Amino acid sequence: MRTANVVRKTLETEVSVALAIDGEGRSRLKTGLPFFEHMLDQVARHGLLDLTVEATGDLAVDAHHTVEDVGITIGQALFKAMGDKTGLIRYGHAYVPLDEALSRVVVDLSGRPGLFYRVTFPRARVNDFDVDLIEEFLRGFVNHAQVTVHVDGLAGHNAHHIAETLFKGLGRALRMALSVDPRAHGQVPSTKGSL
Repeated sequence: MRTANVVRKTLETEVSVALAIDGEGRSRLKTGLPFFEHMLDQVARHGLLDLTVEATGDLAVDAHHTVEDVGITIGQALFKAMGDKTGLIRYGHAYVPLDEALSRVVVDLSGRPGLFYRVTFPRARVNDFDVDLIEEFLRGFVNHAQVTVHVDGLAGHNAHHIAETLFKGLGRALRMALSVDPRAHGQVPSTKGSL
């Protein structure tokens, strides 16, 4: 079973994550940030991941620490759940529209962390959620999952729609990359023999 449980505690936050790669797209989320939970639900649903996140943090200061640490902890859980990556497709991509918005997300389970984020939002907040924190979430995630992710906002003028296409795209791209290729015959998808 490709599953993992990770707990992260700092002076600013406490985050607990349970992740199942071969899930049904179910999520149980408690972060104190409703819009962020809505976005995490998109990753789980469209990635067919089962994801539980419980986070408490210094939200009276700012949501930054909580969002970043959730990204870090989900990344750690994914890294652990992937194991040695034997038989995985490795690469995944998705173009996701939502009305006028369109985003592209490309994932490589490379073992090399890298985020290449090219997204412009027409406003700074969706309700009380600072859209700058989306990049912080993704950076924490890729650094600790040790994956490369390219995120491109290709169109859109509604900030909610743009954000939602990014998270749906991440879920779909991960779903593809994490799939087991029956023709791989138990090999790691790299000429190096490891990822």
